[in-house]
Amino acid sequence: MPLLPRFLTDPEIGRHLLREEGEVIVDEVRKHWVVYVVPALIGLAGLALLVLFPLTDIDLAWVPLALGLGLLAWGGWRALAANVDRFVITNMRVFRVHGVLARSLATMPLGRILDITVVKPMSGRVLGYGHFTFESAAQDQGLREIRFVGSPDQRDLAIQRVVQRAGLRGPKVN
Repeated sequence: MPLLPRFLTDPEIGRHLLREEGEVIVDEVRKHWVVYVVPALIGLAGLALLVLFPLTDIDLAWVPLALGLGLLAWGGWRALAANVDRFVITNMRVFRVHGVLARSLATMPLGRILDITVVKPMSGRVLGYGHFTFESAAQDQGLREIRFVGSPDQRDLAIQRVVQRAGLRGPKVN
């Protein structure tokens, strides 16, 4: 039996596809593992406080207990939020689903993508992640920045291939 209900842990990507229009997933991108480091450290701090709990004076024992449980819950929440955050590339559009209790969906048709900037900080170059910034034809856009994308060069090429196959950009003429 799962620890958490499925509706909290599964972003249900399939619900957002236009299957009757022939939309298929090209790539579903989860956050890079590096986003779980901080939640894990928060959880470890919570566990350390729970270990100290029985060694604390009885009158103050509630402090490490409450702090430890709070840190465990906070670290777990951050890890769960990172797990549910998905960036999806389809043959028709790109979209992002995120949020644990309240879900948000931001979508951009491939034809609206004017430019994609891929930024790989030094740590990202070493660990294999980057950040995407989408520029679109719309002034106000719900999908602008996607952070901590694993294998960013491959993901960028996947988007470029899909855009090219859709015929939205012709071959370069010299």
